[in-house]
Amino acid sequence: MADDGTGVWVYAVVGGGRYGDELPAGVAAERVRTIEAAGLTAVVGTVGLDDFGEAALRRNLEDLDWLETTARTHDAVVGAVARTADTVPLRLATVCADDEQVRALLAESRRDFEAALRQIAGRAEWGVRAIADTTAPPAPDVGTDAPGGAGARYLARRRAELSSRDDIERALAAEAESVHTTLLRLAAMGRRQSPTAPALAGTREWMPLNGTYLVDRDRAREFADAVASLDRDHERLRLELTGPWPPYSFTGIERDSGRESP
Repeated sequence: MADDGTGVWVYAVVGGGRYGDELPAGVAAERVRTIEAAGLTAVVGTVGLDDFGEAALRRNLEDLDWLETTARTHDAVVGAVARTADTVPLRLATVCADDEQVRALLAESRRDFEAALRQIAGRAEWGVRAIADTTAPPAPDVGTDAPGGAGARYLARRRAELSSRDDIERALAAEAESVHTTLLRLAAMGRRQSPTAPALAGTREWMPLNGTYLVDRDRAREFADAVASLDRDHERLRLELTGPWPPYSFTGIERDSGRESP
């Protein structure tokens, strides 16, 4: 680390050029600046090691309030850069020893950064979530004249309820898959996470689709219109569109070279 007790927090990498003049303050309220090497530009900020050194990060990352504030600030800088240039965001808490180590990172990972920049050129990330209520309709009434006693009637009713809910979830999963397939036709790339069961989410609402899509900027309106149309067409799904975001999901940059980390 630098002799003055500081390190360099790296926010993002862009192609050559300067992007640090009108950006928001960084995670340490520092003025964000740029470092150039190997035909690339890193957007960085000088941070104190008392708060952002290896030991401090290990401690602070366990503090949820600190983590949320820092992540929001990091994302605000990355988002501001992404509004003016194709941007490869770096992972939260990427801290190099000094400017020379940042230059070394750019040189060593030049091919990875260039490949990522080619992939995201002229594109932005959008998120689409499908929310569904899996509450089953009332189970068929099991009358008092049904075979068996009260216990048998209760078990029959529960089997009917579970069967109905299973049918609903299978149908909704198929609808969500259809939505995802349609959106992929409009996107350069797309990814989805596994459906989140209501019990795990602590709600009756189920999320059968949690997708991210890399979309050409000149197709953003077409993509948004498609989501709105799909939302109208699928009565049992509520589609939520978010974005545009920096392409966090599509750069594949997880390099740790030259960084101080917890």
